[in-house]
Amino acid sequence: MFTPNKEDYLRGLYILEEEKRYMKSIDLAHYLNVSKPSVSEMIRELNKDGLVTHKKYSRLMFTAKGRRMAKKLTSKHRLIELFLKNTLKINSKNIHQEAHRLEHAFSDESIAKIRKLLGNPKTDPHGKPIPL
Repeated sequence: MFTPNKEDYLRGLYILEEEKRYMKSIDLAHYLNVSKPSVSEMIRELNKDGLVTHKKYSRLMFTAKGRRMAKKLTSKHRLIELFLKNTLKINSKNIHQEAHRLEHAFSDESIAKIRKLLGNPKTDPHGKPIPL
């Protein structure tokens, strides 16, 4: 099991990649609102875990394992957002932060049940695709 912090970095990288932006440390620092040294330290850890590859002064890249994990985390987050909005009727302006807190707590089994309950949705409340 990975820490919520590692999961946040993986999901941040996935979002940057999804937006067709280069995955550089500085972009991730801006996206997550953290310092560049914090990003550098975490990238070293993610590299040791076999989730990303990185060479100094070049862009970050997912390994196959890292991409699978990042995609799964993003799917989980977006499903939770949709559940909060459509089922629990949580105010749209609050769902992202609430989903962020919950994504680290929900089990894969719970997420599968939420996906089924919601009718296997294709997009989140913001219109972004929910990865399978």
